[in-house]
Amino acid sequence: MGVIKVGTSSWADQMLLRSGWYPRSVRTPAQRLAHYAGRFGLVEVDTSFYAVPAPETAEGWAAASPAGFTFDVKAFSLFTSHPTPVTMLPRDLRPADATGRVTRRDLPREAYDELWARFRAALAPIAAADRAGAVLLQFPPWFAHGDAAKRRIADVAERCRPWRVGVELRHHSWFTDATVLDTLDFLRRHDLTYVCVDMPQGHASSVPPILTSTTPGLAMIRFHGHSDAWESGDKQERFRYAYGERELAHWAELLTELAGEVDELHVLMNNCCGDQAQRDAARLAGLLGVTAHRPAAVR
Repeated sequence: MGVIKVGTSSWADQMLLRSGWYPRSVRTPAQRLAHYAGRFGLVEVDTSFYAVPAPETAEGWAAASPAGFTFDVKAFSLFTSHPTPVTMLPRDLRPADATGRVTRRDLPREAYDELWARFRAALAPIAAADRAGAVLLQFPPWFAHGDAAKRRIADVAERCRPWRVGVELRHHSWFTDATVLDTLDFLRRHDLTYVCVDMPQGHASSVPPILTSTTPGLAMIRFHGHSDAWESGDKQERFRYAYGERELAHWAELLTELAGEVDELHVLMNNCCGDQAQRDAARLAGLLGVTAHRPAAVR
């Protein structure tokens, strides 16, 4: 059976910091990551979706985590067809006179290439420390199935190589009876990991939780929960959900079976409301027999 790594989709969001999950003695960013990494072997870097991190920041992440720890890094929003606040771009790469949000088409080719170069430079310290998991390409809910969309995915994924790439698709058109096999075959042909998502069903933005692998090296699943306020609430209400014991036990069986098909399985709790993701991740890890790391000593 492949290695199973369990974690959460953040370790430093404000709701978690206010929840009391971290001891009062854990005050600095490095101490928080070391505390987290003493309990889980995997984390998703979510801040990279909003702004490209500095290489020095990534060096700090690598230094604060133990050997064997893994970072899955979410790609910058502009790369995955999200309109992005221009203020989130480095000052020297912002289009002249741009205000509000911009897309990749608003950037000169040279600026877009340089933005990718800086993103790759930010990942380099994690890779050099053998902490790199996968780059997560999370496409927007309006990104629909089609040949142009597939070319877009392939182009973005190629810019991430040689790192592993996970693709999360959030438009239902990728998973209809007529398209689902084409979607999975496309990901297999391009050696891209399909990112399964457990989320509320019955909404326009819902996609089904298809638990399968498209690459032999890595499978990924992200758990969003099943909040009744998925489309009506704020971020906290949308992800306010606690997985029950029966749910987790059922998922543990399914995940164990999937782990038998791949070298590595990444399981990420994204029901990030307070410390619920951390609590559910710890319970699921226990059911899967995943042991925690020893806490790293970081001052």
